[in-house]
Amino acid sequence: MGYDVIVIGLGGMGSAAAFHLAARGQRVLGLEKFTPAHDQGSSHGGSRIIRQSYFEDPAYVPLLLRAYELWDELAADSGRDVYRMTGGLFIGPPDCLTVAGSLRASREWDLPHEVLDEGGIRARFPNFTPRPGEVALFEAKAGFARPELTVQAHLDLAERSGATLQFGEQVLDWSDAAGGVTVRTTAGTYTAGQLVICPGAWAPQLLAEFEIPITVERQVLYWLDPVGGTEPFVDHPIFIDEDASGRQIYGFPAIDGPRGGVKVAFFRKGVECTPETIDRTVHAGEVREMRERVAELLPALDGPCVHSATCMYSNTPDQHFVIARHPDSAHVTVACGFSGHGFKFVPVVGEILADLAVSGATAHPISLFDPRRLVTT
Repeated sequence: MGYDVIVIGLGGMGSAAAFHLAARGQRVLGLEKFTPAHDQGSSHGGSRIIRQSYFEDPAYVPLLLRAYELWDELAADSGRDVYRMTGGLFIGPPDCLTVAGSLRASREWDLPHEVLDEGGIRARFPNFTPRPGEVALFEAKAGFARPELTVQAHLDLAERSGATLQFGEQVLDWSDAAGGVTVRTTAGTYTAGQLVICPGAWAPQLLAEFEIPITVERQVLYWLDPVGGTEPFVDHPIFIDEDASGRQIYGFPAIDGPRGGVKVAFFRKGVECTPETIDRTVHAGEVREMRERVAELLPALDGPCVHSATCMYSNTPDQHFVIARHPDSAHVTVACGFSGHGFKFVPVVGEILADLAVSGATAHPISLFDPRRLVTT
């Protein structure tokens, strides 16, 4: 059987693409090496920050505004609590990227926000102990998404719209010809008019011919049991904190019950790996380093680690995404290199990929994500 579109990879981006394509009446085949909403890549760990005051680049804000609309639609259509607004606190020296970049994006796009000085942070959020002279931008429209629920919601809606989704089926290779594409897997060979590739950490293997420089890094997530219990962390904002050296940590409210701990992590403190070589063991020294760093800001989090996990970032050199049609093929669209800050965009990336596969273009601003910026000639 031929399909209109084959989607390779059904994690965050691929599941959203499969849904948006199927909802437009496309005959969709989705292929995934692992189980639905698996924990082997980058779309797991219970929570992902969502925010609009985007310190990475104000150019992302229009996509975030649309993503928020689609988060609402996904929650309504699926009946799942795929996201929650908690407010977000972005803390550090006034001139650091986390604070100054968030303020720049907020002002450029007229996003509601507040700036708190050190005393204001302590008074409003008594769990926090900012360093002398630090400030924070508070964004009420920040919060977190549930990655596993989000992926499963998109998969369920895709199937409800007629998509065929096959799991435990590894893609071996794909080829492009004048009439469309052919994908060969461990279970069979399939043809389609269009191919959408969402490979996550497997991008270097599946997209070798693109010559897109992507580095895969191991990242660690920690759930710490607060001294005195989780209750003070239940009604709590997500946060990103940057110290004077530029090192960032981030964290969440206590969302997993009294014994579930509070999730925290370093941002972009990884070790280069591949999906085959990643060390899935979290070591005592890593836990100790995390506890010491986060306790500077939140003293109550100097408690035992009740859970830990690893995931992978797929980083481009400039830490911007890759979302584009294949430069040499009208049949292939690629989404990869989300560099540790892509999950909040999952719904709108799905919409963009459907646009590109169906019509070859999108009205969304994606010039920043053109892979040709990364390829040296």
